[in-house]
Amino acid sequence: MGKYQKLIFTILTGQADNKIKFIDLCKLLKKLGFEERVRGSHHIFRKEGVIEKINLQKDGTHAKPYQVRQVRNLIIKYKLMEKI
Repeated sequence: MGKYQKLIFTILTGQADNKIKFIDLCKLLKKLGFEERVRGSHHIFRKEGVIEKINLQKDGTHAKPYQVRQVRNLIIKYKLMEKI
């Protein structure tokens, strides 16, 4: 199992939302085909075919738990785990 597969598994289990590193979450979204735009401290991710946009901000070195939940919901809704 690769690094990104393990990260997706961790996100989908929902047991470590406050322990996901911000940089790893950003890299995962890029790997899933999202385009990143940075405006100040906001990292905005969009992908064609995905209606919602994801707006991430750091919480120290980790992603904010509610943002990890948003990413989890998009992975499930659009079946993005099949892309890795």
